[in-house]
Amino acid sequence: MIIENMKKTHVAAIAQLEKLCFSDPWSEKSIESELSGRLSCWLVAVEGETLVGYVGSQTVMDESDMMNIAVHPDHRRRGIGEALIAALEEKLRDRGSKALTLEVRASNDPAIALYEKLGFQQVGLRKNYYRNPKEDARILRKEL
Repeated sequence: MIIENMKKTHVAAIAQLEKLCFSDPWSEKSIESELSGRLSCWLVAVEGETLVGYVGSQTVMDESDMMNIAVHPDHRRRGIGEALIAALEEKLRDRGSKALTLEVRASNDPAIALYEKLGFQQVGLRKNYYRNPKEDARILRKEL
């Protein structure tokens, strides 16, 4: 597996993975707009010719927010999500970011377990943050 910066050639596969993994997926156009966003940092995990996961963030000043992360269901439980987050953290630190924050569905126990394993701690709760279905989001944060 190789982790690299997102390129235009990855956008369609990311959009497909969004549809597969999320009830309210980002559009291909929204994902593509991140390529030119100077605040954005998106990485992909690729095995051969197959995109198996991605992570995206935006940074303002020295604070970063993980916008999206997904691993294809057929490739889960193999450390890909952990590797993507570690690579993102390294890249963000190199860019001067001091903290990484994210929102996660309150019911997403596997993701919460991974984030806690990686040192994220809950710092808040956003009521009814998600739709389809409506659900609270736990706000997690890690100092970089």
